[in-house]
Amino acid sequence: MFTDLPEHELRGYTSDQREPEDFDSFWAETLGEARSHPLNVVLGPVATGLSTIDLYDVTFSGYGGQPIKAWLRVPAGASGPLPTIVQYQGYGGGRGHALENLLWASAGFAHLFMDTRGQGSTWGLGDTPDPEGSGPAYPGVMTRGIESPHTYYYRRVFTDAVRAVEAARSLDLVDETRTVVTGASQGGGIAIAVAGLVPDVAAAFPRVPFLCDFPRASVITDSNPYKEIGNYLAVHRDRVGAVHQVLGYFDGVNFAKRATAPAWFSTALMDATCPPSTVFAAFNAYAGASKQIVVWPYNGHEGGGVEDDGRMLEALRGLL
Repeated sequence: MFTDLPEHELRGYTSDQREPEDFDSFWAETLGEARSHPLNVVLGPVATGLSTIDLYDVTFSGYGGQPIKAWLRVPAGASGPLPTIVQYQGYGGGRGHALENLLWASAGFAHLFMDTRGQGSTWGLGDTPDPEGSGPAYPGVMTRGIESPHTYYYRRVFTDAVRAVEAARSLDLVDETRTVVTGASQGGGIAIAVAGLVPDVAAAFPRVPFLCDFPRASVITDSNPYKEIGNYLAVHRDRVGAVHQVLGYFDGVNFAKRATAPAWFSTALMDATCPPSTVFAAFNAYAGASKQIVVWPYNGHEGGGVEDDGRMLEALRGLL
C-alpha cells in the first residue's frame, strides 16, 4: 500500500531538517584531513575468464588514510580516458563478487564500485573493515559513533566516497571531466552527499535514496535501517535533541542544497524503507537546475529495478 503523502503533496514537500551553522567548515576540515594522506591507489588485475571486461582489484586511502577496497571494471582492452561511473552500495552490502555488476563496463564505461567499510556481511561480499571505535549503539551502523559528528559512522563513509571519486580520477583510464556518481538506497544517499561535496561531478543518479530527511524518516517508518535510530532513542530518551543535531551533518537534504550537477532521482510510493517524502525532501532541496525524478507508484524499495538502469543508461548516453 502507499506508505506516505499523495504524489501531488510530495512534489511540494520540504523537510524540517536544520542545517548546522558549521556544516561547511566541518566537511572542509574532514576532507582536508583525509587529503593530507596520499591516495595510494593500487590496481591489481583479476583473472575472471570474461572476454569483454577487464577487472581490477583497487585499494585507495579513505578517511584517516585507511585502506578502502573497490572493483574497477572497464571494457576489455580499453586504454581510456573513459566516461566513468562511481557507484556506492546499499545498506549491509559490500562491493560484491568479482563477476557481479557487469552492466556499465559492458556499455563502454569505466565503473568503480566502492566497498563500504564495516559492511558486506548482510548481502554482497565486503572486504573493508571499519577500525574506528564506537560508544554504545543499536545493532547496525545507524547509531555507531552517534555521540558526536566527529565520531559518527557516516563521516567516515562519506569521506571514503569522496576519495573514491578522487581515486578514480587519478587513473589514466578515467576521464575526470566525465565522472558521475550513483547508488541505490544507502548508495543513493552517499551519491547525494558526494554531489554536495564534489561540485564538479558530471551528474548524480540517486535511486530510492536513504539517509535523507532524518527528522521525518525516523518517525514515519517502522522499517530498518531508519528504525535503528528510533530504537536507540527509545532507550536513550534524553538524547533526542543531541542525536538529531548530529544527524544534521549527514542529511541528504543539506548536501542536496549544495549540489549543482544534473541529477536523476527515483522513488517508489510503496517504499516503507525509504519513504517517498524523504526522497522528495532531498530532491526538492537539490540546488542543481537540471534535475528529474521518476515515481514508481506500485513499487517498494526495489524502485524501478532494471527500468532505472535503462533510464540511467539513456541519460548517460545523452550527457557523456
